[in-house]
Amino acid sequence: MIEISGTAYALDDPRLIAALVAVLLVLAILALLVAAVRAAGRTARSVEPLARDLGHVAARVQSLSDGQERLAGGLHHVSEAQAKSQTAMLELMEKRLAEVQGKMGESLSGTATRTARSLGELQERLAAIDKAQANITKLSGDVLSLQDILSNKQTRGAFGEIQLTDIVSKALPSDSYTLQATLSNGKRADCLVHLPNPPGPIAIDSKFPLEAYEALRRAETQDQLNRAAQALRLAVRKHIRDISDRYILEGETADGAILFLPSEAVYAELHANFPEVVREGFAARVWIVSPTTCMATLNTMRAILKDARMREQAGAIRRELSLLYADVDRLGSRVENLDRHFGQASKDIAEIKISADKAGRRAQRLDNFDFEELQEAPAASGLALETSK
Repeated sequence: MIEISGTAYALDDPRLIAALVAVLLVLAILALLVAAVRAAGRTARSVEPLARDLGHVAARVQSLSDGQERLAGGLHHVSEAQAKSQTAMLELMEKRLAEVQGKMGESLSGTATRTARSLGELQERLAAIDKAQANITKLSGDVLSLQDILSNKQTRGAFGEIQLTDIVSKALPSDSYTLQATLSNGKRADCLVHLPNPPGPIAIDSKFPLEAYEALRRAETQDQLNRAAQALRLAVRKHIRDISDRYILEGETADGAILFLPSEAVYAELHANFPEVVREGFAARVWIVSPTTCMATLNTMRAILKDARMREQAGAIRRELSLLYADVDRLGSRVENLDRHFGQASKDIAEIKISADKAGRRAQRLDNFDFEELQEAPAASGLALETSK
């Protein structure tokens, strides 16, 4: 039990407890305030160096701010320079890009032109190839037709005659030969060349032993080769005998004749592998020729004909030379007369020139009023007249 101001309070009285608690709180607050004041004093004393440091920090911050402003200005200049550099770089890049595009355009244009030209040339070559292919196709057809022609003896003979006619017409004048000429024995030669005596007209006949030659080319065994060679030998010998008997006539033709083979291959085969047959032809005075050697032989005949015709015309040539000499002599006489006329005309012109000079001098004296000379001149003239009387 506690008595306060004449009032007694029990220890377990709530009001007493509350009051005690309040008093304790007030005391605690006072103690805290006292502690706070003391702490504030200590804090103020400890803050003074901090304040000085803060002042230094503020100065540093200000200098940093100034430096930052200067840095900002420098950065601004740097950014402006960078912008200008970027602008110049972009302009340069655009210019270079334009140049590259121009060059690329020119290169592409040139490439396109070359490509177009190449394509054109390729097209022309393809056209040429197509044309050649067409010619080959046509030639194949012609070869087949030629095989059909050569498979028949009559058409083969006509083929040789046509080839011979073409060669003779190109090598000799038209009046120096006769095609399909009939001789006095009734035999007809494919061509008769009218050479002068000697040797006289020479007959040319076309022969083509194709079957024997083809058999020789197709032979696979030695036996086939021997039989084909014998067949070709017999065929050529028969043609040589026929030409010798039919077209070599004493007093009418030359003492030889020509066997025309319209195949270089057969001609080469005979000279390469059948020289004895060629020698038999020489002995029979039958000369075997191919299209090439026939042209050479006919050119030699052309020279013979030309020489013979020159000899025939030798008298006429002499007469013409004599007349030409007379014409040249008359021309020389007329040139001499003309030269005399020119000399006389030149002399007359010189005298006319002298008279003109004298007349010019007299006119000049008259123009200068040279009276003394004029008086002397008439006196002299009168004296001359009296003397003449």
